[in-house]
Amino acid sequence: MTKLIIQIPCYNEAETLAVTLSCLPRQLPGIDVIEWLIIDDGCTDETVKVARDNGVDHIISHPRNLGLAKAFMTGLRSCVKLGADIIVNTDADNQYNAEDIPLLVQPILEKRAEIVIGARPITSIKHFSLLKKILQKNGSWVVRVASGTDIPDAPSGFRAISRDAAMQLHVFSKYTYTLETIIQAGQKNMEVISTPIRVNKDLRPSQLVKSTPSYINQAIITIIRIFVVYKPFRFFLSIAALFLTLGFLLGVRFLFFYLTGAGQGHVQSVVLSGVLLGIGFQTVLVAFLADIIAANRRLLEDVRYELKKKHSGK
Repeated sequence: MTKLIIQIPCYNEAETLAVTLSCLPRQLPGIDVIEWLIIDDGCTDETVKVARDNGVDHIISHPRNLGLAKAFMTGLRSCVKLGADIIVNTDADNQYNAEDIPLLVQPILEKRAEIVIGARPITSIKHFSLLKKILQKNGSWVVRVASGTDIPDAPSGFRAISRDAAMQLHVFSKYTYTLETIIQAGQKNMEVISTPIRVNKDLRPSQLVKSTPSYINQAIITIIRIFVVYKPFRFFLSIAALFLTLGFLLGVRFLFFYLTGAGQGHVQSVVLSGVLLGIGFQTVLVAFLADIIAANRRLLEDVRYELKKKHSGK
């Protein structure tokens, strides 16, 4: 028996949740049971009541607002415990067209993928600003580089995840789960694919994006954090290369003046060159240490997955 659970992280979504739920399927080809799960991330409005009134099967509540990433992970853990074979994640604002859920689920049913990401038509979405479209594109490029996948719309939250993949994912970010989960999946050699999906009319402004400056700051922080956590050797080695290059060039500059008899007035170049070279070599050591820590993290994640698999009941 194949069980699908559709999960929706919610934070004060009473105004739009009913519309979203009314579009969700209860039957799909190849699926025996479909259930709905709401993650109440510290809602202070009537989100929970709306969920109950509209036939939601499971409601998991946080005592306070913990953020989208925590809500997403709570949902995955709950779905695994409830016996889901496939988990579909969507938003409470009805951004994604629920009629495209079969497009996400079918590759997992056919064992062609472990995670399927719905790719929105970003360039044609009218309520997305030009800046947001650029950041979406750049964020997706960073994810492709860090994960080795080919996902054109990495920030998309409309995705299907197999049970096995769900047990292997863990999000460190408090802001969003979208980029990090794809990178983890890529590093764990999961089969991650993308499929074009449709979007609905915008019902409300994004609650994740408080303002454009806030969105830019969070996007930059998220991208930097991705490289620090998942590509630490490359990240710190790039910084080391910058300092070593500058130090080397200053040293060559001093040698040029020294050999031409004009080195007396350029002692500062020697001092600065030494400082930069020292910082560069120390950063190289940091790169190796960070890589060792990352290797240990991956080992712990493997142990965690095996324990989850052992106690999952499937």
